[in-house]
Amino acid sequence: MDSKREHNLNITLQNEEEKGDVIISIGTIFRKLKKYLLIWIIVAVVVFACIFGSTAANTVHRKPSLRALVSFTFDGIEKGLDPAGQDFNKEMIKNPTVIERALTNLDLPLEQVDNVRNGITITGIIPADAMDKILTYKNVYENANSNNLQAAQSMLGVSYFPTEYTITFNYAVTSFSRSTAVEVINKVLEEFKNYFFEMYGYNESLGNSITALDISSYDYSEAIEVLTTSLSTMSTYVKQISKDDKTRFRSSVTGYTFDDLYEGIETIKSIDLDKVSSYVNVNNLTKDRDSSIAYYEYRIKTLTRRKTSIEEQLVSVRESINAYEKDQIFIFGSGTEGTDMQSTQTSAQYDAMIAQKLELTNELATIKQNINYYKERRDALKEFKASDTDNKKKLDQVNTQLEDVNKKVTEMIDNVKLTADDYYENVTFQNAYNVLVPASGSMSSTLSVIKNNIKIPIVIGEGVTFALYFFVALIDAIITDSFDKKKKKKSDAQTETTGEIAENI
Repeated sequence: MDSKREHNLNITLQNEEEKGDVIISIGTIFRKLKKYLLIWIIVAVVVFACIFGSTAANTVHRKPSLRALVSFTFDGIEKGLDPAGQDFNKEMIKNPTVIERALTNLDLPLEQVDNVRNGITITGIIPADAMDKILTYKNVYENANSNNLQAAQSMLGVSYFPTEYTITFNYAVTSFSRSTAVEVINKVLEEFKNYFFEMYGYNESLGNSITALDISSYDYSEAIEVLTTSLSTMSTYVKQISKDDKTRFRSSVTGYTFDDLYEGIETIKSIDLDKVSSYVNVNNLTKDRDSSIAYYEYRIKTLTRRKTSIEEQLVSVRESINAYEKDQIFIFGSGTEGTDMQSTQTSAQYDAMIAQKLELTNELATIKQNINYYKERRDALKEFKASDTDNKKKLDQVNTQLEDVNKKVTEMIDNVKLTADDYYENVTFQNAYNVLVPASGSMSSTLSVIKNNIKIPIVIGEGVTFALYFFVALIDAIITDSFDKKKKKKSDAQTETTGEIAENI
């Protein structure tokens, strides 16, 4: 009887264990978390220190790129055009000329020009609202049906041209240290401002070509012709700037307006140069009579060929104009007695032919004048005879006059250059180009790069550390609760068994 009772008791305990659920109390988990909190904090700090140290060392070793921010604010940039009306090329910021100047000023080897250029990347910044609009229009186009496809296509034509650009310099391709690389990229951005003024400001090539002339190497008539051409070119340049200038700018450097300069150039050309020219022509002065005659013969032949070519073009243009019919507009029901009215409208092609005719006519007239002038000079030199003594005095005088005119022309070129530079720098392009944020190699900048590089590793590392911390606390809580539960069940079973035995007795 006792052995049968013991068998049933064992079965009951076994069933209780199989059907029982493991229950973990929140309080136990918190107690275990608190138990391992200090260990977790120590491990988390160690993990952070290891990740920070390795990331910092790796960042410094890899030479993180430097960044700067520049902006353009001249007319046309919002349409993707440069000041000259051509397509804006952002790559001109890293023009080899600009880099060479920067390296030269910093006394660095020019062998690094290509490396610096290859390390610079220029990226346009498109505002979020503009990007959203472009993406919206693109979505409309992609989902458009045949009925509104034309409207959708016009939406797709909407574009945005950046006015701000991020300049990234990957100096790892160079042999520069970080501090030197900062100096280089900032100097490049500074030198580009001067390069920008040269490209779109004063015509530097114009000034250089004029000042490079050595009039002493020309005969007198040739020197006068060269100076006349130079003054005419400069006069046209100044007149164009004066036309564009709406502020009547007066330079604080030279004290001149562009109208003042224009009048000064015309004065030199019409008075000083004409005076020398008349003196040379009246006295038939030349350094080499035979050479001058040969030159005039050559010019006459060249201009005669050009004259023939223009006359043929002019005949062709006139025939095209006479045969051309302008575009016509028919207005139905507007005439008398029910007849229709016909109207002729202007045509761009017709107007272009008229303009071409006028241009050819003017050029032809100028060529005829020059041919007549060269013929007169040639004939005059052939017939003129002068004594050596008299001619020597006149040659000395014309040499002096030409030197005086040349000095005035050179001085005028300098005034035009200084005034134009002042105008473009302080009016037209005052804020055309700006370095908003220069590159920085400071400790804070380096830490900022490290901070950006460390974010993901820290999140992963600390996440894994916390997961392990929680997992250990959870396992400990499960073990503790299971042990307590078994202990309680055993105690309850012993109590129940004792009660049954007592009842049976």
